[in-house]
Amino acid sequence: MLGLASLACGALFWRLFSVRHDMMSQLSLATGYAALFLTVGAVSISPWNLLHGRPNAVSFDVRRDLGIWAGLLALLHTGVGLNVHLRGRPWLYFVDEHHRVRRDLFGFGNDTGLVAALLFLMLLAISNDLAQRRLGTRTWKSLQRWTYLAVALTLMHAVAYQWIEKREPAYEALLWATIATAGVFQAAGYRRTKARG
Repeated sequence: MLGLASLACGALFWRLFSVRHDMMSQLSLATGYAALFLTVGAVSISPWNLLHGRPNAVSFDVRRDLGIWAGLLALLHTGVGLNVHLRGRPWLYFVDEHHRVRRDLFGFGNDTGLVAALLFLMLLAISNDLAQRRLGTRTWKSLQRWTYLAVALTLMHAVAYQWIEKREPAYEALLWATIATAGVFQAAGYRRTKARG
């Protein structure tokens, strides 16, 4: 069900971005926004449970499966995205023609996206019962907390690309609403945890 919902989310964003004539750009945006929505959904489940007085297990299927689909779409977005602006020369996303590290907004957007993708890859590798048993609950949980850095980097990447591509105000509003939703849930969950502690 989550797989179908993830594909439907991607299809919805594909449709929203159908005004773009370039298929690679459409696919990059569709997978990027779908991954962002699913990621925010995954990290909002625990605060939602706390706010409704439900217990939070160390790992439970819905949150993990949502995270897996978010990670898969994020990696697909990375692969497609590296072929949108500089096709056939993906290294130029990170260095300029003189082989100097990019220090502009374009470089920042790509660097944050790449590090987020690498973190999602690590998180996908441990998103299974076998990894949890072999690593032990404590180690597994400490690695799983890298999700929050991956989310923060993803949001920075998304904001940078709003500026780089000068996207329409509706898409910018959608992004900021998503960021606000994630922030509100995390802040509320943190306050509830502190109040209990």
